[in-house]
Amino acid sequence: MTRHLITSALPYINGIKHLGNLIGSQLPADLFARYQRSRSNEVLFLCATDEHGTPAELAAAKAGKPVATYCNEMHGIQADIAKRFRLSFDHFGRSSSPENHQMTQYFARCLANAGLIREVSEQQIYSISDGRFLPDRYIEGTCPNCGYDKARGDQCEKCTKQLCPTDLIDPHSAISGSTDLELRKTKHLYLRQSALKYDLDAWIDSKKDWPILTTSIAKKWLHDGNGLQDRGITRDLDWGIPVKKGDADWPGMEGKVFYVWFDAPIEYIACAREWSIKTGGDWERWWRTDKGADDVHYTQFMGKDNVPFHTLSFPATILGSGEPWKMVDQLKSFNYLNYEGGQFSTSQERGVFMDQALGILPADYWRWWLLSHAPESSDSEFTWENFQQSVNKDLADVLGNFVSRITKFCRSKFGAVVPGGGSFGPAETALIAELTARVRTYEGFMDAIEVRKSAQELRAIWVAGNEYLQSAAPWSTFKENPDMAAVQVRFGLNLIRLYAVLSAPFIPDVSAAMLAAMRTEHADWPDDIEGALRMLDGGHVFTVPDVLFAKITDDQREEWQNRFRGTR
Repeated sequence: MTRHLITSALPYINGIKHLGNLIGSQLPADLFARYQRSRSNEVLFLCATDEHGTPAELAAAKAGKPVATYCNEMHGIQADIAKRFRLSFDHFGRSSSPENHQMTQYFARCLANAGLIREVSEQQIYSISDGRFLPDRYIEGTCPNCGYDKARGDQCEKCTKQLCPTDLIDPHSAISGSTDLELRKTKHLYLRQSALKYDLDAWIDSKKDWPILTTSIAKKWLHDGNGLQDRGITRDLDWGIPVKKGDADWPGMEGKVFYVWFDAPIEYIACAREWSIKTGGDWERWWRTDKGADDVHYTQFMGKDNVPFHTLSFPATILGSGEPWKMVDQLKSFNYLNYEGGQFSTSQERGVFMDQALGILPADYWRWWLLSHAPESSDSEFTWENFQQSVNKDLADVLGNFVSRITKFCRSKFGAVVPGGGSFGPAETALIAELTARVRTYEGFMDAIEVRKSAQELRAIWVAGNEYLQSAAPWSTFKENPDMAAVQVRFGLNLIRLYAVLSAPFIPDVSAAMLAAMRTEHADWPDDIEGALRMLDGGHVFTVPDVLFAKITDDQREEWQNRFRGTR
């Protein structure tokens, strides 16, 4: 049994996330966590809301609420939506937790003691209209690299280039829109990432199985231009983790907080401490290699814009501490999901957001489409035509139709019990051999976190059952040979049970409904396919489930296209 520590990139607290955010980290992380649990491996799956920095302050100001109140409310909303999407976190924490305050200040102290933090006097943009220094995300402008006109002062969201606020063309305050800005002197703490460049380079080189997307972004930051730069870890903000040395203020840093991208990844560790307080679990055996974490396999999931911070900044924090913390083993990164030829946009109400999606259709419809179209090797695009086609063909016609046909036919000819008698024939033996090979292939893709390939193989497993049913045609066999028809039907009912187990990581609610219909409370992962297809024996009672997946009509598709088209 392998122990798997799994973390998803932390969603910002500033509002409900869209489908691109979901497939970029949380949903594939849940797929992997569910799969590893089904293989009887021990899993700790962690996530949290990212509650500090300018996104939280700006969103709270827009909502007209104190930032702490706003964060409390939004954490509850995001936790509820995650639950409704069946994201199976062992703990969904908060970066504003007391545990993260303690851990962030602890790591800062370790880095300072190691000589890896330096104080820097610098010129920072001050907004005369707002009467305050503007941290980088409070400044917007045009990216000098790609021309994107909504780039932030720390990074361009479009091309992912790291920026300084003074790099922006035509900068303005994100608070008031004012361009009445000037440079003023201030002091901040910097993490000396440059001193760890060679250690980080060697560590990244050791990760031979990382996706090309991950390593190429990390290497670009390490070697392009002047290479890896020291990075500020404090900001002039009211909301955040105060800069302290132990219990005392850090001289010269009074009134400042740690930069969100310093404290947010540390929440992965703090989140485990929150989990341990809640459950009594031992968080150190997951995070400290001197406490047993040396046998843990740690996998992170994130969008490509988060890669630099998880391959460089957070590892620099961990390595620089000089302590035996668990480092990530696999970092699965994703490209962007676009929407109908453009981008998702909160301000323009363009695209489908997580709460809206659940208001239209159950979670499994969205889980299947997003995972089967995951933007792994390149950006992908959501279109309503493709969504309709995938739901109707994959879910309704292939899986749903198979379950409906075999259960209804059995009930009409044999009653609501599994028919007994007879032995498998050549057709059943051939399908067992095919499914054995396909399930092993499916397992290989899932272990390698090849999300789209896993979905394709799962669909092929469903198709194989449909082709068998169509060829065997028990409705015709029954007229001449009821005993053989009973074998075919029993085999088909056992296929439902098998499909429920294999499909659970992708579509957990429908999987549960299939098992319930087969009157099966629990089913182990099928190491022996032939044995799995003999589990439901003659006389076992079942029920015919309700329609598992309803088809999407053209009228529905057109209505949804218009509703989420956006305001401009």
